[in-house]
Amino acid sequence: MASELNEGSVPPYYREVYEAIRSKIEERVQVEVFKRLLSRTDLPSAVQGQIAEHVDYTDGFLSKLSLYKALALIALAQQGKQPSPKLLENCIQEFPKPQLGEFKVLQTLRMQPTQESPLTVPQTLGKLLARETVQVELIPEKKGLFLKHVEYQITSQHFKISVYRRYTDFDVFHELLLQRFAYRMVPALPPKRMLKGVLTSMSERDFIEGRRRALGRFINLVARHPFFSEDELVKTFLTFNGSDVQVKMRDACKKMGDEFMTNTMATLAKDYLPADIQAQFSSSRELIRNIHNSFHKLRDRAEKMAERSKENATDLLMFGRELSTLGSDSSPIPSLASSQSTWGILRQSLKGLSVEFALLADKGAQQGRREEDDVVEKLNLFLDLLQSYRDLCERHEKGVLHEHQRALQKYGMMKRQMMSATVQPKEQVSVEQLESRIVQQENAIQTMELRNYFSLFCLHQETQLIFTYLPITSHILGAFVNSQVQGHQEMGAVWNDLQQKLGCLFGVDEMQSPPLTPK
Repeated sequence: MASELNEGSVPPYYREVYEAIRSKIEERVQVEVFKRLLSRTDLPSAVQGQIAEHVDYTDGFLSKLSLYKALALIALAQQGKQPSPKLLENCIQEFPKPQLGEFKVLQTLRMQPTQESPLTVPQTLGKLLARETVQVELIPEKKGLFLKHVEYQITSQHFKISVYRRYTDFDVFHELLLQRFAYRMVPALPPKRMLKGVLTSMSERDFIEGRRRALGRFINLVARHPFFSEDELVKTFLTFNGSDVQVKMRDACKKMGDEFMTNTMATLAKDYLPADIQAQFSSSRELIRNIHNSFHKLRDRAEKMAERSKENATDLLMFGRELSTLGSDSSPIPSLASSQSTWGILRQSLKGLSVEFALLADKGAQQGRREEDDVVEKLNLFLDLLQSYRDLCERHEKGVLHEHQRALQKYGMMKRQMMSATVQPKEQVSVEQLESRIVQQENAIQTMELRNYFSLFCLHQETQLIFTYLPITSHILGAFVNSQVQGHQEMGAVWNDLQQKLGCLFGVDEMQSPPLTPK
């Protein structure tokens, strides 16, 4: 912006136009509204494009001074001059007034609904979570030919249907999702791990439960994704009741092809990408990497707290049992101590205290389960999503970009061969074959360039989804605080009851005895 162009140097008409078209909630002008204003000038489209290039805007809005600059360039262009910021620097007199038609019409520009860019993903966390909820439950083991296998009941709230799936069905589904949506966030599957023998050990049971939870997170993230949820592949996995679901999914995927072949934006993606898309991608990737690392640490701490709650519950239960064992001892008290000792009465009272400690243990175990289900599980869900974003970034760099570079190198080599064939006469058939291969390679490069832009287009949208999911932080914190409050209230009530019981059994004086050791 030229230093000469400021709030005090512009004609009053400029300020009137600004007030007429600026956003009602922000002191800025929407880019779409400015484009409508520009189209009313009757300037050639090429000139309109030149003016638009010289106007600064951020986040889809022009500042007040950017609009003033645009109005001055419009007026100068209407005088037949080439629109350029240098013209503004050399403007000695008052900036000219642009011809924009009737002033009343200008006020209607901001009232017209603006058309959202296809690049924008208009979602909120509430909308995403409301799309679908899928329950994944273990069903009784079915014995195969040699060893038992685990089967899951998948219940879709959206489709109102339950189907049965094995891990191999999830595996094929995941493989096809990556083929169909290579440019989108596809969460990873938990490891399969071959199970040998009958599953009776706790470690195996813990593994199976952990895998069930992970499969639940995977299918919910997929079913809530705005570009997956209505896809035929996802519908088939969630609703098909036949035994050959894997064949059905493969057939559906073959008919559709990958997203580049079916998305109407695939060949137009370049036109909607911001000029600084690479810089935006790099900064977003770095920010999301830092968020991922922080959430990883939060999850680890939450897991330790949940584990401590369960360990505390076990310790309380064992403490109560030891008191019961102590109180159940019927050994006679030696005569030398029986005259003055109250141990006999005290010992009988200890046996009944195990009830309160068992209740405390139960409340502690419930606290641990709440922390696992409400806090750790939500953290794991978001971590799975963040990891899928990092995987997507790697696929973009190692896949599309790498293939594009290899194609360009191959094309360069073929061009050099063609030049060599032109200088040194060869058989006509050989030259024609080379020309045909070069044309084919040019077409392949063009397709790869389109795929590269579409990959960036999708990356931009997936980045938006990550930030749409970020408010889940408040859900996690709310679940954590509520869990702690509920746990402390429930256990506090039992401790208070226990304190009163001890007072009745042993007397208040005994409960408030002086310290046994000096402080």
